[in-house]
Amino acid sequence: MSRQHAPRFLAAVEAARVRIEEIDVRGAMDAIQAASPALLVDVREAHEWRAGHATGAVHISKGVLERDIESAVPDTNTPVILYCGGGFRSALAADALQEMGYRRVWSLAGGWRAWCAADAPVTIPP
Repeated sequence: MSRQHAPRFLAAVEAARVRIEEIDVRGAMDAIQAASPALLVDVREAHEWRAGHATGAVHISKGVLERDIESAVPDTNTPVILYCGGGFRSALAADALQEMGYRRVWSLAGGWRAWCAADAPVTIPP
């Protein structure tokens, strides 16, 4: 599904990308399996999560991320990889978490679409 994003949204994403780090699917999978594993966080909306998500991910939608992240990830040194549909919302979310003091945050380049294209493990709820 191709989506046309608004120019100001794209400008905000590009500004955030200057301040954050992105990680590809292979790097994300390695980080998830590391000795100090990264937490994979799906920041998509609930209906997107219910349609399928990366295996092992937790769901905290972007709309409540800043409110709920400290409960899910109290240690600001915990490695966190965020993903959305295509890597736009997760870039904005990574920027917000860094502003909150999280030090090891990445946005998954290409998001859910890249995850699926790489045949990475997915969970489709019944």
